[in-house]
Amino acid sequence: MRSLLLVGIAWLAAALSMDGFAQTYPSRPIRLIVPFPPGGTPDSNARTLTGPMERSLGQNIVVDNRAGANGIIGMETVAQAAPDGYTFLYTTVAFIINPAVYKRLPFDVIRDFAPVTNVAIGLGYVIVVNASVPAKSVKELIALARNPGKPLGYGTSGVGNPQHIAGELFNVRAGTTLMHVPYKGAAQAMIALLGGEVQAMFMPPTSALPHIKSGKLRILAYTAAKRWPAMPELPTVAEAGVPGYQFDGAWHGIFAPAKTPGAILARFQSEVRRAIKTPQAREFLVAGGFEPIGDSPDEFRKFVAAELRKWAELAKIAQLKPG
Repeated sequence: MRSLLLVGIAWLAAALSMDGFAQTYPSRPIRLIVPFPPGGTPDSNARTLTGPMERSLGQNIVVDNRAGANGIIGMETVAQAAPDGYTFLYTTVAFIINPAVYKRLPFDVIRDFAPVTNVAIGLGYVIVVNASVPAKSVKELIALARNPGKPLGYGTSGVGNPQHIAGELFNVRAGTTLMHVPYKGAAQAMIALLGGEVQAMFMPPTSALPHIKSGKLRILAYTAAKRWPAMPELPTVAEAGVPGYQFDGAWHGIFAPAKTPGAILARFQSEVRRAIKTPQAREFLVAGGFEPIGDSPDEFRKFVAAELRKWAELAKIAQLKPG
C-alpha cells in the first residue's frame, strides 16, 4: 500500500512539474535546424514561419542551416540534442527517404525523433530545362534524352532526395537516360542549370518561376496528378506524353529529439499551426505549390509511418540501390 502511495505521489509531482515547465516554456531562444543550405525552399518556408512564431512565443527562433549529405548532418545534430524543447528540425521528405537509399545512418528516424507536425504538403514539381535546350515539350525532351551520343543531365540537391527520385521515375516511365548530377544544395543545382552545366531539373515551382519569367529556363510540365492551379495551361507529365507518371512534391515537417516532453511538442505544434494560418505565411506556402497542414504530433506520427513504406517502394521502382 505504501509503495502504491509513493508511486502516486511521484506521478503527481512529475505531472505538476511538467505542467509548470510547459507554462514557463520557452524561457530562452529556440534553435530550428534546417539541414539544407540557405536560400532553398525548405529554408525559405522555415523562415516564413519564424516571424509569427517569435511574436507568439515571445522568444527568438534561430534558423541554423546545417547542410550536407542530403540533410543527414543536420538531422544527426537534432538526434543528439537535448530533448528540452529548445532544438527542433525543419526538414523535408528526404528525412524518410534516406533510410531507403543509405545502408547506414547515424540515427533511426523512428527511435531518435519525436514528430511535431506536418507543416505543408507539396503538390508537385515542375520540369524545367535550360533555354538553350531545344526541347519545347516533354515528348521532345524524351527524344533528346534517348540519344546516348548526347547525354542530358538533370541536377538535384543530392543523392536520394525527392528531385532525384522524380528524375529516376521519369527515366523508368519514359524510357530515357537522363543523367543524375547531384550538388550540395538546391541553390548550387540551380546555378548549374542556369549556366548550362546540367540541362534539366525537377523542382518546386517557386524556385523556377523567376527564371522562367526571365527567359533563362523553359517550363515543360507539372508532375502531379492534376494541373497546377497557378498555371492551368501547363500540362501534367502524364498528359504531356508519359502515361502513369505522377510525382507529388515533398512535404515539409518538424521533428524534435526523442523524449522531448509531450507538453512541449503540443505547444510547439500549436504555434506552428497558428503561424501557417497567418495570411502572409499561408499565401507564401500556397504560392510555392504547398498545401498548409499543421496536424497534431500523433497524426503526423501515423503519416510518417505510412510515408516510410511509400517512399521505400518508390525508391525500388526508381531503381535506387542503397549505398
